[in-house]
Amino acid sequence: MQLQGKAALVTGAGSGIGEATARLLAKEGAAVGCLDYDEREAREAAERINKDGGRAIPLVADIADPGQVAAAVERVVGEFGRLDIVVANAGINGVWAPLEDLTPEDWDRTLNTNLKGTFLTVKYAVPHLKKQGGAIVVTSSVNGTRTFSNTGATAYSSSKAGQVAFTKMIAVELGRWRIRANVICPGAIHTDISESTEKRNLEHVRIPIEFPKGGQIPAADDKPGESAQVAQLVLFLVSDASSHISGTEIWIDGAQTLVRG
Repeated sequence: MQLQGKAALVTGAGSGIGEATARLLAKEGAAVGCLDYDEREAREAAERINKDGGRAIPLVADIADPGQVAAAVERVVGEFGRLDIVVANAGINGVWAPLEDLTPEDWDRTLNTNLKGTFLTVKYAVPHLKKQGGAIVVTSSVNGTRTFSNTGATAYSSSKAGQVAFTKMIAVELGRWRIRANVICPGAIHTDISESTEKRNLEHVRIPIEFPKGGQIPAADDKPGESAQVAQLVLFLVSDASSHISGTEIWIDGAQTLVRG
C-alpha cells in the first residue's frame, strides 16, 4: 500500500470527490480524518472506511470558521499522531447571478467557504506537515482557470482562480520543508455539488458564444467523469510517484475545456 503509516485530512469527505478520495487513501493504507459540514455524512463516510478494514474518524466543521478548522486538525493529530496529507476539497457553488443581482453577502459566503476555507485548512495543518514533510492537494475547478463562459458564476470562478494562485504560492514557501502542493481542476464530474447552487435571474442573460453541438468531452464519449477517477489523480499527487511535482495545476476534464473553453 502506497500510504501505509501516513495520516490524511480530507475536507468535504461526506460525498462526491471527497468521499471517493478518503476511501481510496484509506485503501492505500492512510488513516483518514473525514471532515464534512454535515455530521451524518462525515460519520457515514468514516464508518464505510472502517467497515472496509481501513481506519478513519469523522470530523464536523465549517471550513470558514478558524476555530472549528483548527480543532479538527488537532483532533486528527491527536488520534493518529501525525499528519502527512491534506486534501482541501470542500466547497460550494454558491449563488450564480448577474453582477447587479449578486449581493455582497452572496459573494462573501462563496469566497469564505471556497478560498478562506482552503487557507484555513492548510494554515492549521502546516505546523504538523513541517515535522516530516507531506503533500497538499487543493480541489479547484475548470471554472476560473480555463472556463469563463458560465455566466453568473463570478464569485465561484474567482474563488477557484484564487485557489490556484494560493497553491502556487505555498508550493514555493513550503518546499524547504519537503511539503508539496498541487491543485486539481475537475470539469464535469458526477457529484452533488450542484445542490449547493442557487441560480438567480440568469434566464435573460445572453452568452455570446456558440459551442459545438457534440463531442464536448472528447476523451469520455461526451460523458461526465466519476469521483473515483478524480480520487485516483489525488492519490498520485500525494504519493511518492509524484515526488517531483509541486506548484502545478492539473485539469481532469476529458479535454472538455479544450473545445468548450
